[in-house]
Amino acid sequence: MDPVKTMRAAVCPRPGGPEVLEIRELPVPAVRDGWSLVRIRGAGLNRSELRTRQGHSPSVRFPRVLGIECVGTVAASTDPRLPEGTTVAAMMGEMGRAFDGGYAEYALLPDPLLMPVTTTLPWTVLAALPETYLTAHGALDALGIGTGGRLLVRGGTSSVGLAAASIAAAHGVDVATTTRRPDKAAALTGHVLIDDGGPLTGLAELWPDGPDWVLDLVGARTAVESLRLVRRGGTVCVAGSLSGWIVPDFEPIAKIPSGTKLTAFHSDDRKGSTELLQRIVGEVEAGTYRPHVDRVFPLDDIAAAHRYMEEDRAAGKLVVVP
Repeated sequence: MDPVKTMRAAVCPRPGGPEVLEIRELPVPAVRDGWSLVRIRGAGLNRSELRTRQGHSPSVRFPRVLGIECVGTVAASTDPRLPEGTTVAAMMGEMGRAFDGGYAEYALLPDPLLMPVTTTLPWTVLAALPETYLTAHGALDALGIGTGGRLLVRGGTSSVGLAAASIAAAHGVDVATTTRRPDKAAALTGHVLIDDGGPLTGLAELWPDGPDWVLDLVGARTAVESLRLVRRGGTVCVAGSLSGWIVPDFEPIAKIPSGTKLTAFHSDDRKGSTELLQRIVGEVEAGTYRPHVDRVFPLDDIAAAHRYMEEDRAAGKLVVVP
């Protein structure tokens, strides 16, 4: 059987709104040393891709096939650890930025990014895991959470927020989550707090001394407040940027209470984490972790998927399938 020579891909030809994304027929990339061809079965959508599409990633050159993560099977490789047909996941490492990413039927990806996994999960569920659950795990590790403590997740209906709550609860942590949207509260478990932009109502009554840890996925808008909410000596980890990247006029001595710790986590630190991803897959298969896939879009509907993401309509992960 002759190899496939062309593929369908969602191309971002220039910065703009969701409507700039267009389906094109492209040549299937040729395998070369150090890079393997992956037949993509699903790709999680991420807000960083939205910002790149909008033109907020100065290093990205257009046209570009976006997508910082994907799952699929090895179609061709020169790496003996990656035989044809191997189930793999990939994320980060400039995927969808310096080279074409997951919004396509095939992608040529650096071998070190590929994480072989064994799983019985459907492709749509597996596609929801790499960026989301590896980020959540890394952020919780950065916080140093332990059994029996109290965790506040800000931005709880984001895919990472839901994953972090699922992981922490499975390890015996008392979890509270926030959302700005009361209509999304049903997607949350544990203690649910509505964040309407004012004081976080109900937190003081729930935990008079404050949470031990705050995972702040809202980011710039709430980071300073999170430092005030966490118990004295507790830790805040900023691992998301739903409200932007920069905290204006930030004065560490004035804004960080004495003894309280501020840290951060970037998901690029977990790229290529095969062993951890396999453990996560096992926990999902066992029902210990419960990923929330909000909606699955076909590749043809990529513009609609970006519009849905940009309008903050999701509670959980969005997935696109070729």
